[in-house]
Amino acid sequence: MTTVTDGPVPEPRPADAPALEAVLLDMDGTLVDTEGIWWDAEVAIFREMGFVLDEAHRAVVVGGPMSRSASYLIEVTGADIALAELSLQLNSRFTELIGGTVPLLPGARRLLTELAAHGVPTALVSASHRRVIDRVLQSLGPEHFHLTVAGDEIERTKPHPDPYLAAAAGLGADPTRCVVIEDTMTGVTAAEAAGCPVLAVPSVVPIEAAAGRTIVGSLEEVDVRFLRRLITANELAGH
Repeated sequence: MTTVTDGPVPEPRPADAPALEAVLLDMDGTLVDTEGIWWDAEVAIFREMGFVLDEAHRAVVVGGPMSRSASYLIEVTGADIALAELSLQLNSRFTELIGGTVPLLPGARRLLTELAAHGVPTALVSASHRRVIDRVLQSLGPEHFHLTVAGDEIERTKPHPDPYLAAAAGLGADPTRCVVIEDTMTGVTAAEAAGCPVLAVPSVVPIEAAAGRTIVGSLEEVDVRFLRRLITANELAGH
């Protein structure tokens, strides 16, 4: 577990403020602009095997765990490659493509800094593998997260609730008082199954509105007060 060691001095939570116990954040497409890089890696590898990926496949694989995305692409192309080998190649190609730094999405760094300033515990919860998370953390700043959950370190990843339940437990927080920030329906499904109120910031594929789910166009619209209001709304709704 990595504790926050720099940034502004945490502000005490007002006595009447909603009990936002933690914020659990997805990585790809939510904090960093990497969904397109993943697709570029998939397209390149399949091109080398003699296949052209249709753009329509992108909406299916976005936001999903590596095993599901890779299995789907093998099935639709008929490529003669084992799942384990394709997963290894995709992770390697992705890390090559991102180079030294990863572009953060608008509002991401400001929000992470504000969460630290207010002393709100945070977890990075991703379907990506540990080697990818550790590389991206160099751009995000590992000091912004109290813990991280990788897709290859948990038996069932998104869309199952397990990653978010593990993150909440690791922070000692009640899932119903943890706001999850996600960009895909796969992640939203996992968070809602865990009982967390969800803030969706759609990246590639639109996300429909639903009870207990708030949708915004960008993290630039989000601050700690906004997140606390989501907890209040969730409690008033009886969740």
